[in-house]
Amino acid sequence: MDQANSSPPLANEQREARRLQFLPWERIAADLDHPAHLARKAALMQSCGAELAETSYIAENAAVFTESLVMGERSWIAGHALVRGQVSLGDDCSVNPYACISGKVTCGNGVRIASHASIVGFNHGFDDPDLPIHRQGVISLGIVIGDDVWIGANCVILDGVTIGNGAVIAAGAVVTGDIPPVAIAGGVPARVLWHRGSAAGKPNAGDIEDRLIKLGQKAKEQWPDILARWKTEAGYESLEADGVRRPAIRHLCDAIEIAAGFGHLPPGLDASETIERLQGIQDRETGLFPEEHAPAHGTLLRDDPKALYNVLSVGYALELLGSRPRCPVHAAALEAAELDEWLRALPWQSRAWHAGSVVDAIGTAMYFNARYFGIRQSRQALFEWLNRHVNIVSGLWGEPTALEGWLQPVNGFYRLTRGTYAQFGNALPHPHASLETIHLNYRSHKGFVGATYNACNLLDTIHPLLLIARQTDYRRTDGEKIARNLILMAPDRWRDGEGFPFADDGEPSLQGTEMWLSVIHLAADFLGLADQFAFVPKGVHRTATPGLGL
Repeated sequence: MDQANSSPPLANEQREARRLQFLPWERIAADLDHPAHLARKAALMQSCGAELAETSYIAENAAVFTESLVMGERSWIAGHALVRGQVSLGDDCSVNPYACISGKVTCGNGVRIASHASIVGFNHGFDDPDLPIHRQGVISLGIVIGDDVWIGANCVILDGVTIGNGAVIAAGAVVTGDIPPVAIAGGVPARVLWHRGSAAGKPNAGDIEDRLIKLGQKAKEQWPDILARWKTEAGYESLEADGVRRPAIRHLCDAIEIAAGFGHLPPGLDASETIERLQGIQDRETGLFPEEHAPAHGTLLRDDPKALYNVLSVGYALELLGSRPRCPVHAAALEAAELDEWLRALPWQSRAWHAGSVVDAIGTAMYFNARYFGIRQSRQALFEWLNRHVNIVSGLWGEPTALEGWLQPVNGFYRLTRGTYAQFGNALPHPHASLETIHLNYRSHKGFVGATYNACNLLDTIHPLLLIARQTDYRRTDGEKIARNLILMAPDRWRDGEGFPFADDGEPSLQGTEMWLSVIHLAADFLGLADQFAFVPKGVHRTATPGLGL
């Protein structure tokens, strides 16, 4: 709806003050209650269901053509600004003259948008060169702008971008990717120049080092109290994926890994008794590690996800206690034909993450078999199979799904490569292609937000980036941006005396704490700052290649 033509002519003494077209911050109560202004707001509320706070203001010549519009208290849109699509402005937001907001755009509180800025929350299709662009439709990922953000004059912000709280976008910048909190970004394409609070022009490494040191010191001081929250007479229990607190052998192993990351054992843990307990879990026939007191699975034990994951969890915990599995993992000591049959039957098309997790367990079983029992059977066949079946275009194993896109193959890539290529020090077959797909997945999920900003999704991004960086510097700057953003956001997610929740809006747990501490270490390692963080993962999420040469 064009507000320039929505009100009837008024006598000169009744006209709205002309200055409010360009200086709407000078409005007073009489301007807010002016009949023409109230009529404009009423028309928008009727035409598109706009939600307009009483103290919000829309100037006379603002061009507002929205499908939906939300404006918080004391927010305003100046004259000659164009606002169209699905737009939400929090409290104390300003859209200056000649700014353009299009598509799906969500702003927090205190967002300042300067004149001639262009925020475009949609994109034209153009993939088919034989079809005119105007007939290829549009797509919209949406733009999210956090609280207290300043968008400078003549900026262009493209679809799919998230700008963190407190960021400043310099005049004339073209923002094509996410900007972390309190960053000052500029250039074409925009990149982080430094961070607010640091000296102008000073590299932001110092700011990141400071956050790493402070967070690491907190975790170092508080980890015994965190473990104590989950300790019971029988061992350890913690929250699981469904939010229920349960005992499980993994929680004991997470406690061991958290303590080991700071160079200790859990307080009060009897190493000899724990070794005996963990070794006692191992199934003699298969060598796998079913959950304690679980019903017997016989030959189907390899179909039990917990029995497979515990190859990693229990196996590495035993190493941290100075021990090893009691017997070889026979399930992984297979002839090439048997291994091929197992791998082919995995759900690569629909559940690539699960398929990758099985390969992780197989590779880790081969590591234990080789290191402690001299069994090297099947390893060559495993790598030959993986190299034959990798997708040379995506660099991954498995296919994207309609619901989650590349998320399953990317997360499966982490699990698969962790237990194989990373663990044995082998080179990845198509590192450049893998890297492109990982960045595509990260961007298509907008860097992960809300519940998707969890330890799994970020671990499954940063570990592959670090692993690939050992082979190539291709797109290293983009990886560094992800690592910096991850570290900058981490302190806000730590809860004193409780640790990390697995996902945003969740409750802290042993799993969340161990995984996020590992994720932060990996990000620091990517930036060459691992020595600035007090925690070093030494179990499931370690970065070393202890299997090299086995």
